[in-house]
Amino acid sequence: MESSLINKTRKRINRAIRVRKHIRGTSDKPRLCVMKSNQHIAVQIIDDEQAITLASASTLMKELRTKKLGRTKEAAKQVGAKIAELAKAKNITTVVFDRGHNKFHGLIAELANAARANGLQF
Repeated sequence: MESSLINKTRKRINRAIRVRKHIRGTSDKPRLCVMKSNQHIAVQIIDDEQAITLASASTLMKELRTKKLGRTKEAAKQVGAKIAELAKAKNITTVVFDRGHNKFHGLIAELANAARANGLQF
């Protein structure tokens, strides 16, 4: 049983590496990285050249935590809108989308569509 968990984890990590080896965030076009846990959704805009996080948003933020959305499509839409708003404040218009090991459907797609609708281009 333990070896099946190790294999599952190894496969997930390999999927993330396979996606990320083609994606690199620069100061002109930073990386929009999505993290999805069992209870929350988090997004960061990262400049890989300088190794700094330019902006971040998640369902753990005070504004979104009070709504008690958890990990729903509505929460993904609000996090996507919030990260687009924070990016506009930092004069970031285009990003490279990094979905990690996740498929581009469901929560990830809702978050991306909300970010696009609010002004981010990728």
